[in-house]
Amino acid sequence: MKQLSEKLLEELVEDSLPYASEGKVRPVIPYYDETKKDILGVTIWTGDHCYHAGEQGMYVPMQSTAKIVTLMLALNDFGKDRVFEMVGMEPMGDFFNSISQLEKHNIDKPFNPMVNAGAIATSALIKGGNVEERFERYMDFMKKITGNPDLVMSEDVYKAEQANGARNRSLAYFMQSTGAMIMDPEEALDFYFRTNAVMMCTDDFARVGYFLANGGREPETNKRLIPPDHLRTVKSIMLTSGMYNSSGQFAVEAGFPLKSGVSGTIIGAVPGRMGIGIVAPAIDNKGNSTAGGALVKSLSQALNLNMFGVTDSEL
Repeated sequence: MKQLSEKLLEELVEDSLPYASEGKVRPVIPYYDETKKDILGVTIWTGDHCYHAGEQGMYVPMQSTAKIVTLMLALNDFGKDRVFEMVGMEPMGDFFNSISQLEKHNIDKPFNPMVNAGAIATSALIKGGNVEERFERYMDFMKKITGNPDLVMSEDVYKAEQANGARNRSLAYFMQSTGAMIMDPEEALDFYFRTNAVMMCTDDFARVGYFLANGGREPETNKRLIPPDHLRTVKSIMLTSGMYNSSGQFAVEAGFPLKSGVSGTIIGAVPGRMGIGIVAPAIDNKGNSTAGGALVKSLSQALNLNMFGVTDSEL
């Protein structure tokens, strides 16, 4: 096992960057084009030290990494039993924005909170009198767990989410027809679009990962904000479903909870050790960052991060 250092991170970033050529930048995200393809930045936060490498200062929208935060809030608000009445917890072997899976299997709820349908259903479980109140709670929580009071939502990304949200609207209204929505679909969608549009850099993503890895404690006060059983639920679902239908591969080759977003973001939580934040905008056809995914696997191997890595000789 190698020692974590910025020199090691720089070497791993250099080795992983060529994998960006295997992906494409998602053009519907404002300011995203092929000039962003060769960007790769990473932050690792261990609680007492922050390690950086690559282009870690770029702010990008959370996109689907927001799903883990929405799930944490929903679990806090309603508890595990109620949340999983509305959404399942099983992996789905189809694309993250699939409609066919909802209808084909004759189910009345989405497979899990990490796919779009599940995240929209979970968005309907955040307490608040209206969308503005729910989103304000979301942002307050995000600022606490990242220690960053300056987080903002991009109006341009939010408007793009609305303009390109036809498939997500289809998911929401289909779920309304099956009883999987407990509020007006447009309100749930509005909250969902807003969370996707929150702008963060690798430092912020790493802090979210560390929050999960460190028992759900606020960085400034060390106060526990999420009960341990809810954290276990979130991390387990990240491990089985956080990298879309490449989740099994990452469970084997990385071996710790991860969540990706189509902005090329990845949040990693190595329990008891570190949070990882990656930005690398080129993604594959499953929605995962190509260079970022290569970096995750290299980090796991170099630092022995795989939770399932105990060998017979170590028993």
